[in-house]
Amino acid sequence: MSASDLATWPEGLLLAYYGDDFTGSTDAMEAMAAAGVPTLLCLDTPNPGLLARFPEVRCVGLAGSSRGRTPQWMDDELPRAFSALAALGAPILQYKVCSTFDSSPGIGSIGRAIDIGVRSMPGKWSPMIVGAPRLKRYQAFGNLFASVDGTGYRLDRHPTMSRHPVTPMDEADLRRHLQKQTPRQIELVDLVEIRSAAAAGKVRQLMRDDPSVVLIDVLDEETLAASGRLVWEQRGDGIFTASSSGLQYALTAYWRQSGLVPQTPRLPVADPVQAIAAVSGSCSPVTAAQIRWARANGFHVERLDLRRVLDARLHEAEVDRAVSLAAQALVRGQSALVFSAEGPDDPDVIGFDVIAKEAGLARFDAARRVGESLAEIMRRLLERVPLKRVVVAGGDSSGEVAGALGISALSVAAGMAPGSPLCRAWSDDPARDGLEIVLKGGQIGTESFFGSVREGRVLA
Repeated sequence: MSASDLATWPEGLLLAYYGDDFTGSTDAMEAMAAAGVPTLLCLDTPNPGLLARFPEVRCVGLAGSSRGRTPQWMDDELPRAFSALAALGAPILQYKVCSTFDSSPGIGSIGRAIDIGVRSMPGKWSPMIVGAPRLKRYQAFGNLFASVDGTGYRLDRHPTMSRHPVTPMDEADLRRHLQKQTPRQIELVDLVEIRSAAAAGKVRQLMRDDPSVVLIDVLDEETLAASGRLVWEQRGDGIFTASSSGLQYALTAYWRQSGLVPQTPRLPVADPVQAIAAVSGSCSPVTAAQIRWARANGFHVERLDLRRVLDARLHEAEVDRAVSLAAQALVRGQSALVFSAEGPDDPDVIGFDVIAKEAGLARFDAARRVGESLAEIMRRLLERVPLKRVVVAGGDSSGEVAGALGISALSVAAGMAPGSPLCRAWSDDPARDGLEIVLKGGQIGTESFFGSVREGRVLA
């Protein structure tokens, strides 16, 4: 972005966002950075001292964990986060949600986040963009679709999301799904309207002191850019939006049309490394296929015994066993992967409630304990073997690992798979500062993902 381009922007930040999980937070960061908008993702509330180190930044994110939290947790935690982000002065404040809209009234309630967030900004409408064609997510007449292996599914028939162990999607119409989470009025700018001149007029008619949520259909690059234009031109004195990274892709598509950012999105390409360490807490069939590929292609692949790791008497021995075997492989120059589940049909996934009960834990607490164990494994591996690059698969696991490593912030270092960039870690700990880390959502990446991260190959 040139100095002349910058002169056309509003002063200060263009966008501030709170990510409902860590993998989604890096996805949003990548979308902005690839378009030429300098972006910083903070792992704790942004403060002037940290931001002063990055004067070129025009977008700031805060990685969170609300996707797996209760409405009461949101009531306690989100007002402070939203207030701190709003104080940065960006005209758009985003609650970044997953592009598969993971949520329910009791866990990860997007509706509750909206009810809290709209109080942070003066805007009289709350736009919502969920579709993101680059990620194979599409919204048509309010219904969300996602593609897997080239086949598109309505979300309530999606092979993974319809069976999600915590927030299964049983409704693809996002108006109906969201209405279970908030009493707020929910409107739609559909495919016909977003392609016409009527969209802006409809939005102005919907503006009110108690903002409505306005879903905006996105099916292709045309509707993506039109959605970005609608949000940007109707931002007024500042708006709050609960959107996926579709918002970032939409805004940058419109800015690209306007000549404000480079016409061709690009990120640097990473160099290969000899070996990587990876941990996975994902239950996705996509990640399961990636684990199988790693096993068949020279990785040391180690399953974490969930019964042992959740048993207070055996926990330490199980973590030490996994660390020791993975560290031995890394010393030999062999990449290592430690995982807790291999797809939704894994017996430990199907029987997780029983395993948790045997350990005397509620399901939520047991799941968090698994994430904490994977984080501990990664921390100990880095203490034993100096590594340049690591990978974490699974949104909740990513948050636990990043927290355990003492990372203050992340920036994009290179492209990788869409939605999962290679990040550069910023830390006050010299041993962690400069670490390269990929935080991968369960549905992200091709079968050879782990090998591509090691080799530095960009995945389409």
